[in-house]
Amino acid sequence: MQDYHDQEWGRPQHDNQALFELLCLETFQAGLSWQTVLNKRPAFRRAFQGFAIAKVAAMTAADLERLLQDPAIVRNRLKLSAAIHNAQVLMDWPAGSDFSTWLWAFVGNQPIRHRWTASDQVPATTDLAQHISREMKRRGFKFVGPTIVYSLLQAAGLVNDHLVTCDWAPENQHEEGSK
Repeated sequence: MQDYHDQEWGRPQHDNQALFELLCLETFQAGLSWQTVLNKRPAFRRAFQGFAIAKVAAMTAADLERLLQDPAIVRNRLKLSAAIHNAQVLMDWPAGSDFSTWLWAFVGNQPIRHRWTASDQVPATTDLAQHISREMKRRGFKFVGPTIVYSLLQAAGLVNDHLVTCDWAPENQHEEGSK
């Protein structure tokens, strides 16, 4: 958990495959602890072929049944189906744009920095997440409620919710790559 927090969470992510992985992991986390999903991340990466969007989009009903038998991952049919379906949505993305560009446009291509002083101040969702959730559903995504979307925004660094006391808050970074 500490490595994930220190190395990934809240860091601006623009790579479509990495964003897809985070979306999938946030989907699988719904109703579970993040620790559970993080512990299963290597198994998810194996099961979903490194979260290669084209490979996941090409998964068949037989692949879904195989995934449902894999005890190393979260075996929820709706969540597994959503991951495959969402990869298909990404594969059908309109030419001339991509998911990352589309998503980052919601924040003006700059992370939103909240300056929370206590973890109980961090919301589970926001109006922005509700808006993006509606837009994602309009584009055909599944299992993208506002709470999942807000978690994605946090994980991918579109929203930086590191507490001001955290070494990883932007104002506590003194030199590139240092605390």
